[in-house]
Amino acid sequence: MPYPRRIVPDKVTRYEYVGKRDDSARIDVFLTGRLPTLSRSLIQRFIKEGRATVNGRVARASSKVGRGDRVEIEVPHIIRPKMVPTEMPLDILFEDEHFIAIHKPPGLVMHPSTGHWEDTLVNAVVAHLKIPAEATDIVRPGIVHRLDKDTSGVIVMGKTNTGLAGLAKQFRERTIEKEYRAIVHGVIERDEGEISLPIGRHRTDSKKMGVARYGTGKEAVSRFRVLRRFAQATYVSVLPETGRMHQIRVHLASVGHPCVGDPLYAADRPPVPGITRQALHAYRLKLRHPATGAPMTLVAPLAADMAAVLERLCEA
Repeated sequence: MPYPRRIVPDKVTRYEYVGKRDDSARIDVFLTGRLPTLSRSLIQRFIKEGRATVNGRVARASSKVGRGDRVEIEVPHIIRPKMVPTEMPLDILFEDEHFIAIHKPPGLVMHPSTGHWEDTLVNAVVAHLKIPAEATDIVRPGIVHRLDKDTSGVIVMGKTNTGLAGLAKQFRERTIEKEYRAIVHGVIERDEGEISLPIGRHRTDSKKMGVARYGTGKEAVSRFRVLRRFAQATYVSVLPETGRMHQIRVHLASVGHPCVGDPLYAADRPPVPGITRQALHAYRLKLRHPATGAPMTLVAPLAADMAAVLERLCEA
């Protein structure tokens, strides 16, 4: 993890879960979905230390969990830097006692990491909730999904255990419908389509992801629909069915239509005046309230820079 921490091995919290699916999953994947404030690498470390069992037997990271299997893990106390509340305006789309939905602007980092300790969305939420610094010893409270620094749009965060667990479960089981809006280079000829290509780390550039060939990488599926065509660009709606890192940016680039302004995947394309980041916006989330189960639709209006680019394209 990119931030300092100290683990107290003798002070632990024990968690117990029961597998509910017929199709088995690796225990590290299974636990990552149920302990969203811990990274997968940290969970793998605890498994390697013998802190996890499946049906009473010490597990390995590759151990499988199926329906009815009993999983237990002991999580040591983790001391991390205190969260520094940072006052900044938040565009709140919805808030109640269980969770908060925010329209994240482009340029805002999600959570503290090296080089960004006090100017992130999480710092701002901690300030908004009036949580004193001495009460926070976790760096990513409430986070159940992420947006890249320069992607704008809807983000939800849990405020209570019920809110956190309920949202995490929906993302894990892919019952949340996510819609993004993007402005891409070139004219997409098909009105709609599906991109189903696995995604993995780029072979030579550590900052990038890429389409993985020869059976490597993770399954990734994105459905798209053309909203409007211009002379040299297209405005599209994208519904990702999976949630891989840089998924939409990689998929669109893989079919020859990278996001306008994308510094990683459209570096060889001409710049478009008025936008200096990838023209990608998390437009809508359809979910169920994590406590009541009521259906909800959360919409973030298009960010100002993307809206301005669209207006100029329409006038051209």
